[in-house]
Amino acid sequence: MTEQHWPEVYKKLGVKPVINAQSWVTSLGGSLMRPEVLRAMDEAATAFVDMKELNRAAGEIVARACGSDMGLVTAGCAAAEVLMAAACMTGVDEANVEQLPDTTGMKNEVLMFKGQRNRYDGAFQVPGARIVEFGHVDSALPYHLESAFTDQTCAVAYVMGPFIRHGLGLEKTIEIAHAHGVPVIVDAAAEVPPRDNLSKFIKMGADMVAFSGGKGLGGPQSAGLLAGRQNLMEAAYANSLNLDSPKAAIGRPMKVSKENLVGMVAALELYMDTDEIAMIDEWRSKASYIARKLEGIKGLRVVIEDTPVDRQGPQPVIYFERDWTGPSPAVVRQTLLDGNPSIRVGGGGMRDEINVVMVNVQDGEEQLIAERLLEALT
Repeated sequence: MTEQHWPEVYKKLGVKPVINAQSWVTSLGGSLMRPEVLRAMDEAATAFVDMKELNRAAGEIVARACGSDMGLVTAGCAAAEVLMAAACMTGVDEANVEQLPDTTGMKNEVLMFKGQRNRYDGAFQVPGARIVEFGHVDSALPYHLESAFTDQTCAVAYVMGPFIRHGLGLEKTIEIAHAHGVPVIVDAAAEVPPRDNLSKFIKMGADMVAFSGGKGLGGPQSAGLLAGRQNLMEAAYANSLNLDSPKAAIGRPMKVSKENLVGMVAALELYMDTDEIAMIDEWRSKASYIARKLEGIKGLRVVIEDTPVDRQGPQPVIYFERDWTGPSPAVVRQTLLDGNPSIRVGGGGMRDEINVVMVNVQDGEEQLIAERLLEALT
C-alpha cells in the first residue's frame, strides 16, 4: 500500500490505512461498501422523507430476504439485540415501552447457555433485562434449560458464531423454549455468507434473528438487520420508532439515518444477487497463494480450512508444531502489526495459531501478506 493509496480524508487526520486480514471486525471498520451502495446513500441525502414510512418500506425488503413476517434495519447487530430483548419484555404495550429500562411488572429474565456468554451479550441487558445462565461452560443438557424457566422468563437467547459452543443446539433450544411458551432470539451477527443463513434460523423456528449489516452483507458498518415474528417485530418497532410518544423509547439512541437505511437496503439487494461461488473461489485462490508461499518451513503446518461453523470462508491457518523454534504467534502478529502498512491477521480459536481471513483482502494484498509473513516467520 503506497502513498497514493492513502485516502486524503484519512491523511488529513493522520490515520494510516491497514491491510485487513482479520475479518469483518468492527475495530477495523467492518467491510468496504460497493460503489452502488455509496451512490444510493448519496442520493438518499438529497431529500427529506417520513422516517416511519421509510423504515416500514425497508423492513419489507428485509423480511423478504429473511423469510420472516417483518423486518427492520437497525443501528448494527448490537442495537438489534437491545430491541429483541426489549420486545420480549414489553410487547406492544405503550406504557411498558415508555417505562424501560425500568422493568417493574414485566417478565425480564433472558436465559442463555453459559458457554455462549460473550463480550457483546450486554446488549440484551441494556433495556433492563437480566441474563440467567444455564448449563456448564462446555456443555448443556435439556434439564439444565428446563429447570431455568421461571415466571419471569421472557426469552431464551442463542448465539451463532465462530468458535462459540453450541450447547443444546438451536433446534433443541427452540423445541424446549416453545414448549414453555417462550420465544427464542438469535444473535447471528457474522453468519452471512452463506446467503441461506438469512432465512435458515427463521425456518428452524427462531422468533427473532439479528445480523450485522456491515460485515458479509457489505452495508454501512453502523447498520444491521432484525427479522422475526409479527407480534415481536411490532414490539421492536415500538421500542425503536415511537417518534410521537411523549417519552423516547429505549432504542432512540440507536436511530438509523435515512442514508444508512437506504444504503443497507441497497447492499442487501446486491448481496442477494451475488455469485457466492465465484466470491468464495476468489477467497480460496488468495488463501492458496499464501499457503504455497509458506510451504516447507520446519515446525509449521499450513493448511487451508473452510469449516462453515468456525471459519469465515477459506483461509490459510498456520499451526505452530512442537519442533517450532522461531518466534511465537504473538511476536509474529506484532511484527505484522508494526510494519508499514500494518497487517492485521486473526488469532484463531485457541490463540495458538495465526489465521489469515481473506474476506477483506483486496486484490494484490495477498502477495504482500505472504512476503511479510515469510519475513516474520523466518
